[in-house]
Amino acid sequence: MTRRIAIFILGATALPLAQKIKTEIGGDIHGPEGLVGCDKHYEQAIQGIAHAWRMSHAVIGICASGILIRAIGPLLKSKMREPPLISVAEDGSSIVPLIGGHHGANDLGRKIAAITKGHAAITTASDVMFGEAFDEPGEGMVLANPEDMKSATAARLRGEEVTQEVTIYRKAGGPKHLVYHPRVLTVGIGCERGTDPAEVKQLLQNTLTAHNIAEQSLHQFGSIDLKEDEPAIEQFGNNFYFTAEQLKAEQHRITAPSSVVESEVGTPSVAEAAALALVGPNGKLIVAKTKSKRATIAIAQAAHHDDFQFHVGRRRGNIAIVGIGPGSQRMMTPQVDFELGFASEWVGYSLYLDLVENLRHGQTRHDFPLGDEEARCRKAIELAKAGMRVALICSGDAAIYAMAALVYELIDREPTRIEVEVHPGISAFQAASAKVGAMIGHDFCCISLSDLLTPWDVIEKRLNAAAEGDFVISFYNPRSLKRRDQIEKAFAILKPHRYPDTPIVIATNLGRPEENVRIRRFDEFNPEEVDMLTLVMVGSSQSKAFKRGDGRTYAYTPRGYAKKMSPL
Repeated sequence: MTRRIAIFILGATALPLAQKIKTEIGGDIHGPEGLVGCDKHYEQAIQGIAHAWRMSHAVIGICASGILIRAIGPLLKSKMREPPLISVAEDGSSIVPLIGGHHGANDLGRKIAAITKGHAAITTASDVMFGEAFDEPGEGMVLANPEDMKSATAARLRGEEVTQEVTIYRKAGGPKHLVYHPRVLTVGIGCERGTDPAEVKQLLQNTLTAHNIAEQSLHQFGSIDLKEDEPAIEQFGNNFYFTAEQLKAEQHRITAPSSVVESEVGTPSVAEAAALALVGPNGKLIVAKTKSKRATIAIAQAAHHDDFQFHVGRRRGNIAIVGIGPGSQRMMTPQVDFELGFASEWVGYSLYLDLVENLRHGQTRHDFPLGDEEARCRKAIELAKAGMRVALICSGDAAIYAMAALVYELIDREPTRIEVEVHPGISAFQAASAKVGAMIGHDFCCISLSDLLTPWDVIEKRLNAAAEGDFVISFYNPRSLKRRDQIEKAFAILKPHRYPDTPIVIATNLGRPEENVRIRRFDEFNPEEVDMLTLVMVGSSQSKAFKRGDGRTYAYTPRGYAKKMSPL
């Protein structure tokens, strides 16, 4: 597995060494905002390091070990999967692989030491004595009996013989006998529409048992592209799909052609053909088509693990519609952070893409101007239909006045088999309420004042209903260069239902360096304070504002607990 390398520095003094390391081993230099010469910039070092390591990057920190340990400490789970984490002294004298020694950190540490003429502090015993480790078997290999690794290592350190075996078949290991399974097997699957996933899973388990095949050797699953959205197949993960023509090209190697299948989907075989297509021309079928009531599977073996990269199958396309929050990355959810890193394509309004640019590590940007909402959604769908993993990036929450509803509207009108997921973010009304206290402590609603898509008479009905219902109201799209008077009309409708001292929150550029959040009285509201980057929140008749000892004014909407409180 080739990992991306992230080189973190805290200031300009570490930049020359970072550039030297980058020149020799590659990677991106991550530095604080404003530091010239870096490939990427972070808001906070701890957050940036944690993000890169969580995305399975090899992280090199030219800084104190403690900083790196504090950054990734909460993320530590299993030594079998942790990526490299290496601390390098600013003068290059000491290189300390902290985490992931047997997953590339030790080798990377030695390479850095060769560059800096420093000392690589390798501390894993097996590496120190033998230059290898039992739990680092190499690309495409899985240790079948990890519970015996410690005893085997201890035996090896005592000078005792330890045997190692590589096989695709189930085999018991032991304290001095380690078994490795090469990930060289593929499973082709065919099934009727709506087949119970449990039936296919049971068929696979029965087949593996009947042939004594180790499940750890399974690497990829395949089927015809008509089954991209079939839960019985999607349950396995690492799936690839082929057209009927691509599967038909394997007909000279299949053992059980079916004229019925060919008449229905255009190829005489799905299960066998898909398994063979995955392993390539040098692979072979080792389990012919096996049937259950509604499904078939077949298993093939590749000549080498590397052969998988040459097949012509494609993954099921995915759109992750993500809300990045109001602006600051500290207000982004971990799930959104993950989806941004997992995607290969980023689609969105250029300003939103710019807000997360420092998190991009090779993804292709597809920029769109403001107003091209349908075009960007169609682009995301088009990329997903080609098998890409796409992040459609929205500010705030993706399902609140953003692209989620439009994507679902498009795939409702024009059905497709791609996967679509919505990952929520912190919306502007939540951020604005939190900045001033707790304005949405009781019932609230959101109303967009843009009449580009919603007629103004419909907006007026909603305004009147919200005013009479005494909701806290958050106004999205309150004003633009062309729409100047909607906010004034809205306040005119609200005026008979609000006290003069009702608190108003005016929040501009939330979560960004230019953020400006202020509280006004209803009778002091000035529409000239509002622009297209502003959210206006009007309190209910119960909302209150008060000043605390720090001189700041706070606002909240009580829920009614005062009725239960003892009198002051």
